Amino acid sequence: MQLPTLHHRKLVLRGVRMRDARAMEQALGENRAWLSPWEATHPLIRPGRFDAKASIRSLLRAAKEGSALPLVMVKDGELVGQLNASQISYGSLSSASLGYWVVEKVAGEGLTTLAVAMASDFLFFETGLHRVEICIRPENTASLRVVEKLGFRYEGLRRRFIHIDGKWADHFCFALVIEEIPRGVLARFEKGAVPPGVAAIPETDWVKARNPLHLPPV
Repeated sequence: MQLPTLHHRKLVLRGVRMRDARAMEQALGENRAWLSPWEATHPLIRPGRFDAKASIRSLLRAAKEGSALPLVMVKDGELVGQLNASQISYGSLSSASLGYWVVEKVAGEGLTTLAVAMASDFLFFETGLHRVEICIRPENTASLRVVEKLGFRYEGLRRRFIHIDGKWADHFCFALVIEEIPRGVLARFEKGAVPPGVAAIPETDWVKARNPLHLPPV
């Protein structure tokens, strides 16, 4: 997959490059405490030192295979975050899942919202995907605000869905299909035309998320 460079007056969203390794390591190192509660981990591997070059090689390999779209967020020439579309599939499913992070100093500036909108539009209108989803931990109020602002539709609670920060974590799932945004995610957001309430989470799912999943003994 050809990695794009997408421009907004507040943000550049472009394909990751090998020469981003140093800036990425610095950003992740300086924001360790800020980001670690939301980072995916491996249930069988103890976290070690982050190897940016190895990570970027893996992302570029997935992009070449067409299964990922790895992008970085750049503000005023500085790498301030990353967005990755993963699990990209075509054909009868034509779907992708989005994940992202930003450094703490730009949190609250709306850059994640812009990045998600820009990447979603690219996936819908340039690569021909039909569905884009985002799965978010119930505790991640900032990300919940992103899907609310962009009008991602709530689809349900996924129990112990992703291994995060050393444990299996519940996630709320949100999605959009192309029929819902014929003029684009970003345009709808910037015009203030996002329908209210589509990202609302039912109280029954909040109750489930606040209570651990009790499994019978093996």
